[in-house]
Amino acid sequence: MIARRMLRRTAVTLGSFARGGAATGRLLGGELASATASTSGARASAASEGTWNAGVNAIFARFASKKQGGSSNNGRDSNPKFLGLKKGNGEVVRPGHIIARQRGTKWHPGVNCGIGKDHTLFALVQGKVLFSTDKLKGRKIVNVTPLSRDHPKYIEGVA
Repeated sequence: MIARRMLRRTAVTLGSFARGGAATGRLLGGELASATASTSGARASAASEGTWNAGVNAIFARFASKKQGGSSNNGRDSNPKFLGLKKGNGEVVRPGHIIARQRGTKWHPGVNCGIGKDHTLFALVQGKVLFSTDKLKGRKIVNVTPLSRDHPKYIEGVA
């Protein structure tokens, strides 16, 4: 709609459709100029029949001023979740240390090991991480064996 208005304003009409001998033209800014011209017999007869006489029109077309950019369906990615083992076999852990983060139960909790609502495995006591396999069910189990009091990494007062 706006483009049509702009075209109407910027178009310069040298001659417009007119009936009979009177030719009307539009100038820039909307000023109207009317001019009467002597008509020949052929024009007069055509005008009396009710046909339109076409004048010369100059219309300026608008073209794109910027190159069209393409669109893509890619360009999205989710944030990393940092899943996997956080402590290895034989590592010393304290209560609350996260041993593994997982979706579902790739590793199952064993002795002295707890599981969170998002299946995170964590230590319940201070000790060493021990991985084992349940031969009957084929599951990987994570256990925490408590540290003895004479172990160099044992901390007094921690569960």
